[in-house]
Amino acid sequence: MEYKIMRMLCMFDLPVELSEERKAYREFRKNLIKEGFIMMQYSVYVRTCPSREYGIRLENRIRKFAPTQGNVRLITITEKQYNDMKIIVGSKRLNEEKVGNERFMVI
Repeated sequence: MEYKIMRMLCMFDLPVELSEERKAYREFRKNLIKEGFIMMQYSVYVRTCPSREYGIRLENRIRKFAPTQGNVRLITITEKQYNDMKIIVGSKRLNEEKVGNERFMVI
């Protein structure tokens, strides 16, 4: 098994008009954070994965707690592709700088 660090991005657009929808949003976000994701920007979360196989297992866990309404997308890219990302306006968030490509970090 090859261990090549990857980045998984989770992008979502969830309804928040009703109280049940807001609760589903909060639960989804809380579960993403429990899985090690950090907020890259609003509704875009990212985390490292030590391998493609790990990413597949993580995707399956996310499917279990994803809300039934809205739009949730996952994409896994290599560390090189992630580092090639261009920031046109704004800058990296402080938590992105601290985590880098480490799999686990206590802040």
